[in-house]
Amino acid sequence: MKDTLGLMQDALPAFVLDSNATQLSSMNRTPPNPPTEQPAIAGSDEELMVAFSRGSADAFSELFSRYKQPLYGFFRRRVADPAQAEELAQETFLAVLRAAARYEMSALFRTYLYAIALKILGAHRRKTAFRATFLGTAITREPALPNTLEAGLLLRQAVGKLERVDREILLLREFEQLTYAEIADLLHLPLNTVRSRLFRSRMALRDLLAAPVPKPSPETPTESEGRV
Repeated sequence: MKDTLGLMQDALPAFVLDSNATQLSSMNRTPPNPPTEQPAIAGSDEELMVAFSRGSADAFSELFSRYKQPLYGFFRRRVADPAQAEELAQETFLAVLRAAARYEMSALFRTYLYAIALKILGAHRRKTAFRATFLGTAITREPALPNTLEAGLLLRQAVGKLERVDREILLLREFEQLTYAEIADLLHLPLNTVRSRLFRSRMALRDLLAAPVPKPSPETPTESEGRV
C-alpha cells in the first residue's frame, strides 16, 4: 500500500500541470497534445474504492478521473482563487489516499468524498480567517462562481448574500447535485431541515435576483471627478 500511495501522490500534481499546459497552449494558439486515453475500469465508485483500499492503483486512477473535475468545481464555487481550488482538490484526494485502509462501504463514495472536502474547506477558511486577524491579510469574499457574464456576476453576488448554511445546502443540491439525504448526512442536519432551508434559500435567491440593481446617485462624484 505504501508504494501505491507514493505512486498516486506523484500522479496528482499532473492534474494541475495538465491544466496549466492547456491554458498556455490556448494563449499561444497551439492545440495541446491529446491526453493518452486509458481504458475505463468498470464498477461503482464504492467498488472501486474498496478495490483501491486493497491495493489497486488502477481503481484509484479511475476514481480520480471521475471526480477530479467535480471536486475542482466544488472548491472553485467556494474560493476565489482557481489555483487555491486546485490545491484544495488535490489535498482532498491525498486525504482519501491516506484514509483508504480505513474505508468502509457504508455510504456512497461521493458522500464520503464531499465530507472530506468540507472538512478541508473548513480548515482552509479557519486558516484564512486567522491570517486576516493576526497577519492583516484580506479575506476574499465567497463563493466565487466562475462566470464572467453579467448574469453570472449577479448570481454570484446573490448567492454570497445567503446565510452560510443555506448557501452550502443550495450549492450542494444545485451544483454537486447531492440528494437531500446526502446533504443531511454531510451537514449533520435533519432531513426536513435540509428541505425547508433549501426552499428558503431558493426563495431568497429568487427575491435577490428579482430586486432592481441600484444605480449610482448622480450627485455622487465619479472617481475622476473626486480627484484633486
